[in-house]
Parts: sequence; structure tokens; C-alpha cells
Amino acid sequence: MPYKKLIEKAYKAKEMAYVPYSKFQVGAAVLTDSGKIFTGCNIENASYGATNCAERTAIFKAISEGERNFKAIAIVSSSGDFTYPCGICRQVIVEFMKDGEIILANEKGEYKVYTVQEILPFAFTEKDIK
Repeated sequence: MPYKKLIEKAYKAKEMAYVPYSKFQVGAAVLTDSGKIFTGCNIENASYGATNCAERTAIFKAISEGERNFKAIAIVSSSGDFTYPCGICRQVIVEFMKDGEIILANEKGEYKVYTVQEILPFAFTEKDIK
């Protein structure tokens, strides 16, 4: 798995974050099953509810380009520590990456790898609505 490349792309994406309110930058890079990488940053809005997280930005960009299946997503932030995806992002991740890996990196160059199952063990999925 190309963790280093994904992490580097996530850090580049973080620099594009629009965060005038929280000043908390997040970047994400998602690897598709076809081998493409899409990046995203968090984009805030004065109404807060219209804010979009980096993870969803990256995934939605990939989906808008025809991708539907993902192998991994790397997430970084300006906190200096590991930043875990929020609940909404976890739900979106499980929709398109049931068996993928979530890579969290910090500014020390360390990273942790989790499965989607570890991050969201009792996910609500399509099987729950059939």
C-alpha cells in the first residue's frame, strides 16, 4: 500500500483548506480501486452546517469522476496529532470502502492504519434498509 504517497498528497491538500473560523486545516487523499488518487480539504462556511470535511471532499470528487470503490484514505491535520474522521465521514467512508484502510498521520512522520470495521464497527449499510 502506498501510504507515503497518500500521506504526502493529503498534506498538500491540507494547505488548500478554507478554515477562516476554526483555523483547523484537514487534508485527505483517497486511493481508488483503479489506482487513481483524489484529494480534498475541509471547507468551512459561516453557517457551519454547510461546512464540508476533507474526507468527504476527496470522496465526492472521486465519485463525481466515476469512481465508486476505494482501497484507502489518508487523513492529516494541522493539529500536529492524529485526526480521526467524524461520524458523518465515517458513514460516507463505509458506503464506498467497506474493506479499505484508513491511514492517519501526524506531523512527526508517524502513522496508524485502521480498517473501516475498526473505525465504525456497527455501520449502518445497505443491508439495513433491505
